[in-house]
Amino acid sequence: MPSSRLPKMEPKAINDVEDMNAARRTQHELWSLDEIDPKKAKLPCCLVWTPLPVVSWLAPFIGHVGICREDGVILDFAGSNFVNVNDFAFGAVARYLQLDREKCCFPRNLAGHTCKNGYKHAENGTAITWDDALLAGSHNFGHRSYNLFTCNCHSFVANCLNRLAYGGSMDWNMIDVAALILFRGHWVDSMSIFRSFSPFLLVLCLGILMAGWPFLFGLLSFSLLLIGWFLLGTYCFKNLLEC
Repeated sequence: MPSSRLPKMEPKAINDVEDMNAARRTQHELWSLDEIDPKKAKLPCCLVWTPLPVVSWLAPFIGHVGICREDGVILDFAGSNFVNVNDFAFGAVARYLQLDREKCCFPRNLAGHTCKNGYKHAENGTAITWDDALLAGSHNFGHRSYNLFTCNCHSFVANCLNRLAYGGSMDWNMIDVAALILFRGHWVDSMSIFRSFSPFLLVLCLGILMAGWPFLFGLLSFSLLLIGWFLLGTYCFKNLLEC
């Protein structure tokens, strides 16, 4: 009788198996987060937003953003060479959006990537935990000059999201961050809505009362110029907004 032959199995390196198992453990060993408490400014793994003085009075869709650690502490790029910790600049949080850590990539090495951008992720900076990514981003922006139009709080948050490879993407930018909080963010309470829009409505009414409808045209032009600048700088002239 011909001897039965077992199918040959290609041996897999022990290191590769260990790397895969380590990646799985990292993805699933995510401890539970505390409850969100906006009143105490504790918003674990959240993006947070508050209106900016003067700028938000003229364009209420523009504001100041930050990103929170796993313990709920807020980090925000608030000035040149300065990242705020647990002291959100420009007032209390008005809107927030909690992100899902399961959508992040926490590789221990190049073989442990769960995103599709392994080499690019490694080149731009990776992290093995949520807080590790935020710490690296804080160190990076602790040596950068702040500019409202080119390198601002949105740039800092986008940098952190790229280190996390959030949603499998390495292409987060200022527009993405602004859109995420604008369209998916939750208001803290009705007072936050009032605080965000009442200055704009007051300026709008006073402007029309004193200058007439040309003021409305000027305000609209200002908003369109701001939007146009950030869109062109982000998608057409990328070097303009790289910081």
